[in-house]
Amino acid sequence: MSRLIVIGGSKGIGNAIVRSLLSSYDEVVNISRTAPEEIPSNLKHYDCDVLNDELPDIESADGLVYCPGSINLKPINRLSIDDFKNDFEINVLGAVKAVQKYLPALKNGSKPSIVLFSTVAAKLGMPFHASVAASKSAVEGLTKSLGAELAPTVRVNAIAPTVTDTELASKLLRNERMIENMSDRHPLKKYLQPQEVADMAAFLLSEKAASLSGQVFQMDCGIVSFKL
Repeated sequence: MSRLIVIGGSKGIGNAIVRSLLSSYDEVVNISRTAPEEIPSNLKHYDCDVLNDELPDIESADGLVYCPGSINLKPINRLSIDDFKNDFEINVLGAVKAVQKYLPALKNGSKPSIVLFSTVAAKLGMPFHASVAASKSAVEGLTKSLGAELAPTVRVNAIAPTVTDTELASKLLRNERMIENMSDRHPLKKYLQPQEVADMAAFLLSEKAASLSGQVFQMDCGIVSFKL
């Protein structure tokens, strides 16, 4: 049985990944604090807080996607040490916990792959992003290190999206003016939709990406890559 494990697949990018890949796997397992609005027959949901609860036992898996993240934007003098700790815990330690738990299952799977998430803020210096950029930069280091350690058995890659139209980013897109300004900031005059990111995750999990590991893919709408 082909199986994909998604941590945080009830909302936003995670939910788009779950919905996109239901037809590609015999079973998709969603592990999150809330259940998706609909649960098709081949979607198995576990109510679980990845940071505080024991993750469910799963015997075998062909893919693991860790989606939880944070957007904690404050000036450095308003960021507490606890802010940095909390962002690091959800972005990095949660991913580590998931990988450690499900690595045996992945090794029992077929051509297994792990997908993690960074952010364009790890490459592009932006005001007020100190905490999230620090933790996501750690995710990028984790991706490269794990890719080397687990080769050739398990591939490990990360996606670094720019602003994506999800509940997590709703404060950045809360009115028409902010939406227009956000689009204008990007050379491609757009920001991301969750399905675009889900499509990239699907590619990285697939055999089409069999030669890719330890890579961080910038989905930046040009904001990191171009200066116009």
